[in-house]
Amino acid sequence: MFERVTRISVGICAVIALGLTLIPAGVAVAGICPIPQGSESVTLDPADFSGPIDNPYSPMAPGARWIYRETDTSGNAVRIRVVVTTRQKQILGIDATVVHDVATDHGQPVENTWDWYGQDGCGNVWYLGEDTKAYENGVVVSTAGSWEAGVNGAQPGVVMLADPQIALSYRQEYYAGEAEDAATVLSLAEQAEVPYGHFSDVILTKEFTPLHPKALEYKLYAKGVGIVVALGVSGGSDREELIRFVSP
Repeated sequence: MFERVTRISVGICAVIALGLTLIPAGVAVAGICPIPQGSESVTLDPADFSGPIDNPYSPMAPGARWIYRETDTSGNAVRIRVVVTTRQKQILGIDATVVHDVATDHGQPVENTWDWYGQDGCGNVWYLGEDTKAYENGVVVSTAGSWEAGVNGAQPGVVMLADPQIALSYRQEYYAGEAEDAATVLSLAEQAEVPYGHFSDVILTKEFTPLHPKALEYKLYAKGVGIVVALGVSGGSDREELIRFVSP
C-alpha cells in the first residue's frame, strides 16, 4: 500500500526540540527523518538524498536484477523482471533512482512500469512515483496507478524503513483515489524458502489500501536481497516468489 502521526526512526526521540523550537510534522531536517502517514504532506530535503540506496532490506544498486514468478490458484504463471537502471529522474529536487519492472505472460507484456526511489540520510527508502502501463494482447489498456510525488497532490511514501519495528505502520504512496498503499511491520525474525534459496531473519509486513478494504498482502524481505515472497491473502491469492537475484 490513516491517522496523522509524526513518527521518527527508532533511536531518535519521538518529540525533539532544537533550541526550544519544535520540529513541524512531516518536515525533514538534519538527522531527523519523517515517516509519512495517510495523506499528510511531507517536505523532503534533496540534500539528504545524495547517497546510494543501500538499505539492507531494500538494496538498489545500479545493475541489480531480480526475477520473480507469480502464480495464482489456477497455476497460471507470470514472469516479473526487475532491474535497477543507471538512469535518474529528478523528483522534488531529488535525483531518484529509476527501476524498471516488466511482467510477461508467455513472453507477452502484461505490465511495464518505471519506478522512482530515493534513500534519505537515515536510511529510509522512499517511493517517489511510478509510470505504469497495463497490456492486453500487446496493447496498452490502462495507466491506472501512475503517479509522481509533487504532481497533482501526490505525496511520496516509504517502502522500507531504516530501522523496522514491530507494529510500526507507514504510508508507501499517496495519490488520492489512485495509489494509497500502506504497510505495517509484523515480524523481524521470519524464515522464507523460495526457488532462489532459504532465508532467515526475514522481515514480514502486511500491505493494505483504503481503496480496496478487502485486499491484504504479506511481503517478506531478506537482508541483502529485498523482497523474496509476496503473498495475497485477501482480495487475491497470487504468490510471487524470487527465482533469481543478481547483485552487481
